[in-house]
Amino acid sequence: MSDIPELDEQILQSHAGLIHRVVMHCNNPGSVPDLEQVLQQAEQNEWTQLVAVIRDIMSGKREESLLLGLDDEDRVILESILRGLQDPSTLPDLQADFDSSMAAPGIAGLVHASRKGNAQALQIIANMAKQMLAAGGDMGILAGRIRPLVEGERDADKLTENMTEKGQKLMVDILEELLKLEAN
Repeated sequence: MSDIPELDEQILQSHAGLIHRVVMHCNNPGSVPDLEQVLQQAEQNEWTQLVAVIRDIMSGKREESLLLGLDDEDRVILESILRGLQDPSTLPDLQADFDSSMAAPGIAGLVHASRKGNAQALQIIANMAKQMLAAGGDMGILAGRIRPLVEGERDADKLTENMTEKGQKLMVDILEELLKLEAN
């Protein structure tokens, strides 16, 4: 990590969705249906070196040498992915300022994998729920609704009760993603 922890933290927060998606995919290949689309979009935004190393990690490479020659931002993101594969509790907070279009597929993928008995997905989502609970507000409410989601609850009215419009949108987006995953 660079000498500026605040900068590293900003990098991690702005790329939390990508970091979580890559770790989820590595732990349960195929559990992140939009990962390829996200990586292609990153390549189009000229993040070719980052995407190349992510693809190496996805193919099973975990050597420190993957980080050589990278700029600080790429290195911070990739170190976080590698740490997250070792210990999911180190993953950056997905909900710092959530964007439902980014968070919903990741949360839905974790719920879906948990429903299928993936212990690692269950651990990741439990850690995420703790972070969400600590954040309070809609995130705290969502944390309390994770278990019903994993257990199969799909009633949007029940699941969005007492949430703001932004929280309701996130929950509805999660439900839509879950329905897509469950249909496949």
